Amino acid sequence: MTGAPLAGRIAAVTGAGGPMGRAVIDRLVADGIAGLALTDISGRRLEETVAALADSGVKVASLRGDVTRADEAGTFAEAALGLGQVDILINLVGGLRSPRLYTPFLEMTEDQWRATMDLNLMPGFHLIRAFAPGMLESGWGRIVNVASIVFGGEAGQADYAAGKAAVASLTRSLAAEFAPAVTVNCVAPGLTRTSVTQNIPPEEAERLVAQSMIRRMADPEETAAAIAFFLRDDSRFLTGEMLSVSGGIRPHL
Repeated sequence: MTGAPLAGRIAAVTGAGGPMGRAVIDRLVADGIAGLALTDISGRRLEETVAALADSGVKVASLRGDVTRADEAGTFAEAALGLGQVDILINLVGGLRSPRLYTPFLEMTEDQWRATMDLNLMPGFHLIRAFAPGMLESGWGRIVNVASIVFGGEAGQADYAAGKAAVASLTRSLAAEFAPAVTVNCVAPGLTRTSVTQNIPPEEAERLVAQSMIRRMADPEETAAAIAFFLRDDSRFLTGEMLSVSGGIRPHL
């Protein structure tokens, strides 16, 4: 796709099988990406994503795996680099490690706390270490992490909020370390239509939607558009930034 903003580039995307992953991948393809390395913890969802790319003309490497684990993240990184130099890393994996949407802090177990931190921080830790050296050597790279508007604190979600605050802080630290060759930014979604939000009780969904100026959930494609913005050459002067995709909610510490 001559003249496309991502022509010739190769991107690695974690969490590629979920609604957000599919939306991001669709946007990357539309912007002319040459190669995609994809992983997801669900083999079925990953297969569905890869099947949807069959006629795209994009080179694809896919591997089911748990990228919170060093060994499985390393195996995925090897598969990704088999496509060539990875120019773009989009860290979508994250979330809650509890069947409950809200867990009071005094009821939270150490296992839940550690599991939530691992889920939100370890994929980025492993894969940034795997791909950033090549980006720095080539003189061009884009890393986009996913925080959340709850990073400023949320009652009943102390583990998740703290994990996402750490993602935002890590983004800023790495932007300083990797500049000027590699930009590191993050998006902070609000309530978004995904497989997780489908399980939110209707009255709770209504309460959360009411906090937004736009009075609805975001669609995954809207967060994907924000991620795509950070990947383009005309955003090359932006690094260490967090863009809230929240319908007007302004998160802060």
